Amino acid sequence: MTRIIVIGGGIGGLCLGQGLRRAGIDVAVYERDTTPDARLQGYRLNIEPVGSRALQACLPQDLWHRLIATSGDPGRGMGVFTEHLHELMREDDVLAPDPAEATHAVSRITLRRLLLHGLDDIVEFDKEFVGYEQLPDGRVVASFADGSTATGDLLVGADGSRSRVRRQFLPDARTTDAPGVGIGGKLPLTEANLAWLPPELLSGKNMVLPKRDFLFTAVFRRRETETEPVDEDYLMWAHVSHRDALRATLNSGSGPDLRSAVAGRTADWHPDLRRVITDTPAATVQRFDFAAARKPKHWDTTNVTLLGDAIHFMPPVGGLGGNAALHDAHLLRDALVRVCSGEIALPVAVREYESRMLVDGFASVGTALRYLTLATARSRALRGTARGFFRTCGAIGPLRRAVFAD
Repeated sequence: MTRIIVIGGGIGGLCLGQGLRRAGIDVAVYERDTTPDARLQGYRLNIEPVGSRALQACLPQDLWHRLIATSGDPGRGMGVFTEHLHELMREDDVLAPDPAEATHAVSRITLRRLLLHGLDDIVEFDKEFVGYEQLPDGRVVASFADGSTATGDLLVGADGSRSRVRRQFLPDARTTDAPGVGIGGKLPLTEANLAWLPPELLSGKNMVLPKRDFLFTAVFRRRETETEPVDEDYLMWAHVSHRDALRATLNSGSGPDLRSAVAGRTADWHPDLRRVITDTPAATVQRFDFAAARKPKHWDTTNVTLLGDAIHFMPPVGGLGGNAALHDAHLLRDALVRVCSGEIALPVAVREYESRMLVDGFASVGTALRYLTLATARSRALRGTARGFFRTCGAIGPLRRAVFAD
C-alpha cells in the first residue's frame, strides 16, 4: 500500500490528510506544534468556491455539513469605495445553491478543529522536521528533532512559508520583493458599535482605495446554527501601505503605536472609517509583513513534493493563500486516488499534480502581488486610473460581470 508522509498540520496538510483518509489511503501527518490547540487564534477566513470544492471533496460529509452550518454569512459581493465612503463599485450578488460553489466566512478555530476531527491516529504533534533522505528503493525517510523517523513512498512538504522541506528540496528557491506592510485589527460588533457603523461596512467585504495606502474590511458574523461560538462577531480591517511610510513605527510594533500610526495616515478620511481604526481594541492590532515566492526553475519529479505556502507563499492580500493551499490538497488527493486505484503510477501522478499546482498557485501569487502593488503605489496617476476603472465597472453592469465573475 502507498504510504504518504505529510510534514505540517496547517490548513493544507490537514485537508490532504482528511482527503486521503477518506479515500482509504495510508497517511501520516507530522506537526511541530506541541498540542492541537496551539493555533486557536487569528482572523476568520473567506473560503472561496475553489476552497469550498476542496473541503467538500476531502472532508467526510458530516464534517462538511458541520463546517457549512457553523460558517459565517459572507455578505454581499465586494464593494469598492473612496476614503470618503463614496461607492465606486459593488460586485453583483451571486446566489450559489450548492454550498461547494459558494463563499463561506469560516472561523480559523472551528476550521482547524474540524480538520483535526477523527485524525487522532494519523496526526502526531511535537514533531519538528529536520530533514529527509531518499532511499535507493524509492522510499523516503523523514527525520525529526526528537530522533524519530518516518518512512513512506511520498513526502509532502506542507510546512508553510519557511518550509524546511523546500529548503532541502529546492535550495535555490528565491523570494520576490514585496515592499508593503499590513496593520490589522478587530472591531467587535457590539450593540454600541453597530449603532454607528455605516451600512456599507456591514456588507461583507470592502476595499477602500484612497489617494495613498489601502484599506480592506470584512464583517464576520456567525450563523444562527453556530450553537457553541468560539469567537465573537467582529469587523476585521487591514491597512496596507509601503513599508517606508511607517518604518519608524514598525520598530515598536506595539498595538497602541500601530493603531496610532494608521490613525495618522487616515486623518482626512471619512470619520466613520477613522473611528473603525481608533475604536478597535489595541490588543487586537498587529503587524503583517509581506513576502512572496518566486516561481522556481523546473525540477525533476521525485518522491518529495510541496503544497501551499511551502512552495507558493504570497502576501495575505485578497485572502488567496489559504484557498490556494486547499486547492493543492484537492489536486494531490485526486492524483493519489488514481495511483491507489492502479490507474497511474506514483511518479506520473506527482508530476501531473506539480504541473497544475505550479500554474494555479503562482497565478494566485501574481494576483496577490498586483493587489499589493496597487495598495502601495505612490503614483497618483495609477491611483486615479484604478479608481476610474472601478467607477466604470460600477456603472456598466455587463463590463462589471465580465471582469469580476468568478
